[in-house]
Amino acid sequence: MTVPYVSNDEKPTLVMTIAILTLINGIVNIFWGLAATATVVSTLVLACLAGFTLLPTILGVFEIVYAAKLLAEPVEPLRPSQPIAVFEMLCVLTGNVFSMIVGILSLVFYNDPQVKEFFAHLNGLPVPVSPGPETHPAPPAAPRTPTRQPVKSPAKPAAARKPQASGSKKPPEHKASSKASELKAPKTKGTRKSGSSSS
Repeated sequence: MTVPYVSNDEKPTLVMTIAILTLINGIVNIFWGLAATATVVSTLVLACLAGFTLLPTILGVFEIVYAAKLLAEPVEPLRPSQPIAVFEMLCVLTGNVFSMIVGILSLVFYNDPQVKEFFAHLNGLPVPVSPGPETHPAPPAAPRTPTRQPVKSPAKPAAARKPQASGSKKPPEHKASSKASELKAPKTKGTRKSGSSSS
């Protein structure tokens, strides 16, 4: 497998920041661990806290090796080292606050899209595509619900309409009385005819 050549100009700024901070922190951790070990030895409790004081020293060696690989020209295939960042944060238990800050910054920088792209290119992996605002498809338009038109009652044909007399409408009682008078009217006509014929 051929190692992809990545020049120093192609390294993102955050990758260089991770490498330099890791290198500095590795040197600080070595001295911090040696100083802590010397302090423990002077107080005669090395047997109880040997692992506690050796953590920064061992971590410092790993940090220097990792940073040297990241700063090398050409860069070797290398993956982001979250475990180193986690152990850097755990060094706060020994009182090393600087190591904790470097660990937090490393974890944040590892999640940057440029850094992810750099490590993917370095290892020959497909570059993760981070969706930008212009690559998002437009959201689908909300379906329009048809608005209901009020139902109009069909107009009556002109022939079915009754012509209304001018003036106000007669109440229903007047209609009934007018029908009754019409029914009575033929009877009166018939009586008049019979009366006239008898005479």
